[in-house]
Amino acid sequence: MRIGEIAALVGLTTRTIRHYHHAGLLPEPERRLNGYRAYSVRDAVLLARVRRLTGLGLDLDEVRGVLADNAGREPAGVLGLHAGLARQEAAIRERRCRLGTLLAAPPGATGPVSPALAALPAQAPRTDSPSAAKDRAYLTPVDATSASGQENFALLGTLIADPSVVELHEHLDAPAEGPADDPRIAPLAADLMAAVPDELLATIPEDEVIVTGFKEASLAEYAPVQTEVVGRLMNAFVERGRG
Repeated sequence: MRIGEIAALVGLTTRTIRHYHHAGLLPEPERRLNGYRAYSVRDAVLLARVRRLTGLGLDLDEVRGVLADNAGREPAGVLGLHAGLARQEAAIRERRCRLGTLLAAPPGATGPVSPALAALPAQAPRTDSPSAAKDRAYLTPVDATSASGQENFALLGTLIADPSVVELHEHLDAPAEGPADDPRIAPLAADLMAAVPDELLATIPEDEVIVTGFKEASLAEYAPVQTEVVGRLMNAFVERGRG
């Protein structure tokens, strides 16, 4: 068979076949006296296999490995590719699940977030506290960047579900217009710190730049007297987490 004939037989282009020659997937056949390459049925079988493998998403290096495995070596390459595809499939399923959650969310929702973070509001007592809303909003960047975020949210579920924590948030709302020396500042900061589980303290990042940057940005969201409370809380949080 000439190159055009074998190309038509296996559903490839002549350019693709020449590329396979160059890549070393298909040995170039000997030329006849008239200068044309003479392809055999064996060449057609090999090209059909290459086409099927590339159709499964394998690149040419992976195809080469599969062909070598099938030539007599252990099918480690095939098994590795199968495991890799399984991981991709699981990742795609997770992405589709998250996208489905996002599409099902009501207009104005703050998603997308991880399933662990999305489950937290259902565990929290109902409150209109602005301070509670701020705390929950601050979890979104943690959710996006923290490798241990999912474990942290499991711990936070217990914290958020505690009605006394809602009361503390409401107490933090109360002195919003108070003076900088408001006598409620110190005990409120101590009560807020006491409510934080020790397990969460172990998750504080060791990079001081990250802690300082987050502290400055979050404190800017509060009224001056609240800033004093939250600032003391953050300082105590960092010290206990590193102690």
